[in-house]
Amino acid sequence: MSNDSTVIFKRPESLSENITHYCPGCTHGVIHRIVAESLDELGLRGRAVGVAPVGCAVLIYNYFNTDFMEAPHGRAPALATGFKRCRPDMIVFTYQGDGDLASIGMGEIVHAANRGEKITVIFVNNAIYGMTGGQMAPTTMPNQKTTTTPAGRDVSLVGYPIRVAELLSTLRTPSFVARVAVHTPMHIVNAKKIIRKAFRLQKEGTCFTLVEVLSSCPTNWGMDPSAATKWVGDVMKPYYPLGIFKDPEREEA
Repeated sequence: MSNDSTVIFKRPESLSENITHYCPGCTHGVIHRIVAESLDELGLRGRAVGVAPVGCAVLIYNYFNTDFMEAPHGRAPALATGFKRCRPDMIVFTYQGDGDLASIGMGEIVHAANRGEKITVIFVNNAIYGMTGGQMAPTTMPNQKTTTTPAGRDVSLVGYPIRVAELLSTLRTPSFVARVAVHTPMHIVNAKKIIRKAFRLQKEGTCFTLVEVLSSCPTNWGMDPSAATKWVGDVMKPYYPLGIFKDPEREEA
């Protein structure tokens, strides 16, 4: 028996011990963890204030040991903007799904990014409305079946899925915009690096930061968790390529 008591893995201090309500196989829990680890490692927990969305993560304030505010549907960037402008010393982040951010909240996120509000946005893209029953979202894939598109998304009628990261990266305002995924251990490790950088840039007062995270939704996709994570890689990732789309540190180099 080893006497080595070195701790190599533990719960982040920024995460509470509450059991989450998420469905089995949902990757919201993974994203919560890497956000919490980033806050801990950067020493930001005492200064962090999150903004909860309307959607699957509506109860996120139960799972973090940081202050939180609740925003009306899609309005998290506006609430975050007001708080950050009043308290620029705080680290303010929103945590939003694709229905919240890319549908009812599209105007909010575009203008917050265009103004260069120094907040961090964690944008979870699981290609569907999760909490409300699996309806088509702005990010739903072509031909993907949902409760409102039982025959599959017809792009000739409703258009193609919106690539939020690419859209925001066209804005002239300096910002950090990236897309990551959490369907494999390798991708989780990379997602952690990118999310940590987004919070670091806010800590340094650099710019608006947004990280889009490709996530799975086994329940509403009608798949088991293994098939759902494979679907992220096989179907979502080719349409939503991973990478950094805008980076002020690269632009200065």
